[in-house]
Amino acid sequence: MQGKVVLVTGGAKRVGAAICRRLHAAGANIAIHYRSSLYEALALCAELNDARPNSAHCVQADLVDLVALKAMVQDAIQHFGQIDALVNNASSFYATPLAEINEMQWTDLLGTNLKAPLFISQAAADELRRRRGAIVNIVDIHAERPMHGHLLYSAAKAGLVALTKGLAQELSPEVRVNAVAPGVISWPEGEDWQNEELRAKIVEHTLLKREGTPEDIARTVQFLIADAPYITGQIIAVDGGRSVNL
Repeated sequence: MQGKVVLVTGGAKRVGAAICRRLHAAGANIAIHYRSSLYEALALCAELNDARPNSAHCVQADLVDLVALKAMVQDAIQHFGQIDALVNNASSFYATPLAEINEMQWTDLLGTNLKAPLFISQAAADELRRRRGAIVNIVDIHAERPMHGHLLYSAAKAGLVALTKGLAQELSPEVRVNAVAPGVISWPEGEDWQNEELRAKIVEHTLLKREGTPEDIARTVQFLIADAPYITGQIIAVDGGRSVNL
C-alpha cells in the first residue's frame, strides 16, 4: 500500500474508520469522505496526519448529490495527485416495512447504497484505469437473504452486488472490482438494536458463535486491494458463517 491513495466513503466512523486506519497503517494515503460527521472526520484526519504528515485529507459530499460526488472525487485527486482504490462503504440503514415505505425512503436508501457507489465509481473510473486500481464495495449478507422489515435496504444491497459484478466486467482488465459482505460486525445505532436478547439470538446463528469486529472487514478490504491481483467480480462474506446457517 506504500504510495497508494484510497478514497473511503463514510470513512469517519465505525467500519469506515477502521478501514481508513488499517489501510493507512499499511502505508496508504487516505481521502476520508463524510457527509455530516465533520468532527469525527477531522479528528481521524488529524490522527492519521500526526502519524504520517500529509497522509490524510477530508472530502465532504451528500451521497445523493451527483454534482457533489464528482467534485469529491476531483478534490481527492487534486489533493494527492492520484487515486488508486475506492472503497464504497457509506450507507443508510433503517427498517422499511412494506406498508410504510415512502418515496423519501426509496431515494435515501437506494441513493446511498446503490446510486452513489455507481456514480462515484463512474467519476473515478478514468483515474482508476490509469492507475490500474481497485474498487471494493461494502454490501451485506442480506443482499441474498433479505432482512425482514428492511425491504429497501435489502434491495439496494442486492443491487450493489449486481453492480459489483457489472463494474468488474465494465472496468476490466485495468480495474478489479470486488465486494465484502459483513454479518454481525457493528450493531446499528437505532434503539431497536440495543436489545441484548435480540443480539444474542442473531449471534447464535453464526457458526463461530461470536460477533465480528470492524477490523475483520478492514483486513478483508486490504486483502482485496493489495493482495488479490487475480480476484475480481467476487463477493466475500465476512460473517462468522451466519449466511450459511440462517
